[in-house]
Amino acid sequence: MPLRTTIIFLLLLMILVFVFLMDILLGSIQIPIQKIFSVILTNHHDGYSEIIWQFRLPKALTATLVGSSLAVSGLLMQTLFKNPLAGPYVLGISSGASLGVALLIMASGASWIPIFMVTSGWGQIFAAIIGALLILMLVLLFSTRINDTVSLLIVGMMFGSITGALVNVLQSITNPDALKIFVIWTMGSLSAVSWEYMYIMFPMLFAGLLISLLLPKQLNALLLGENYAKSIGVTVFRLRFIIILVTCLLAGAATAFTGPIAFIGVAVPHIIRGIFRSSDHRIILPGSILGGAILLLMCDIVSQLPGSEYTLPINSVSAIIGAPIIIWIIFKNKNLYS
Repeated sequence: MPLRTTIIFLLLLMILVFVFLMDILLGSIQIPIQKIFSVILTNHHDGYSEIIWQFRLPKALTATLVGSSLAVSGLLMQTLFKNPLAGPYVLGISSGASLGVALLIMASGASWIPIFMVTSGWGQIFAAIIGALLILMLVLLFSTRINDTVSLLIVGMMFGSITGALVNVLQSITNPDALKIFVIWTMGSLSAVSWEYMYIMFPMLFAGLLISLLLPKQLNALLLGENYAKSIGVTVFRLRFIIILVTCLLAGAATAFTGPIAFIGVAVPHIIRGIFRSSDHRIILPGSILGGAILLLMCDIVSQLPGSEYTLPINSVSAIIGAPIIIWIIFKNKNLYS
């Protein structure tokens, strides 16, 4: 590995550790840094231990995992479709999860649905997973029938449009209380993931990230064209199937537990390509894991409005930060995607 690349990876790791600690430190209540180490390393109990263990630490871990997952799934989609604007939700996974949650919340008036299923996190998570799985099965079914990736991209976008339209219809006919619950879910939230949820979310996201780390050589071949990939022994159909499955696992699980979070999956691969000046997946895939975690942690720090009791929607903050970064990277590297 070139020295420059090694130095950049080390810098990214240092930045990740720094923003992870800052995410725990900053908030409505300022926590001294020595308290973090004493609580985590020595299991010391004081006034800060409850805040750190039950709120700040799981939230920071969630930001790290979800940011990495969205970034990797966005990179996989951009490679598969050779489209710099492709993101983790391009196949309609987020819309499917939103439809599942919308159907649950909008049906809250039905006597056969217990109210705790609507208001509790578990009910919304299961509804989002079922909605995402439904779209996943449809996309995988079509992927076995469609050989052209552009056509598959259009099909995925149409699934997203259909489910999005159904969500809008449900929103227009629901009562204001249910609509408020749904709107809050669509804003995204990292703080909703407790340790109880982490035991399910972590294995799903870790498995998706681990599988993706086994694919760099095949992804590099695919980047040079399907004919070239076939000529060196890559089974393109199987690779495409794996990419779609991993993307849906990463994006679907992330959306189910935190709600839709915009721009991380689209922005981070561009940032990493610009930083490393490379399209080699052996570099940009682990780089995207680090970059996605860093960017979402930074968004979470901003959303907390440190020193204030107010919290901004993470989805809005990620869009405000992510969109200008994409514009800047494209202007700085005009020939990177040509």
